[in-house]
Amino acid sequence: MPQESRTFDRETLLDLTVNAIPLGIMLFFVVLFLVVNPFGTDLAAQAIQMTIVIVTFVALFILTYVSGKAISESEKELEAMQGLEAVSESVGAEEVEAAEETEAEADDEVEEAEAGAEETEE
Repeated sequence: MPQESRTFDRETLLDLTVNAIPLGIMLFFVVLFLVVNPFGTDLAAQAIQMTIVIVTFVALFILTYVSGKAISESEKELEAMQGLEAVSESVGAEEVEAAEETEAEADDEVEEAEAGAEETEE
């Protein structure tokens, strides 16, 4: 199995697109509030407003990244477990075949021994 250089695969990125829309909306409002400044020139109010939006943006971005890593790792663990199950099933099948052959050989030996015992009795 080749090692991928990407952090997230396509399915994980699709799972994370749910958070892309709110991130885009928040980024839009940060740019809008910096350009238009609809609430006046009060620097304290503008600082509070930007802090709220930017902190929320950063928190959601970090949460999205961490959840993406968790999803990616759990998918890798699931694939590894499925691979181990497939290997153990194939090994188990080989062991069952070997056990059946051993049983067949043992049955043949018992039959031969019984046939030999019957011949000696006669």
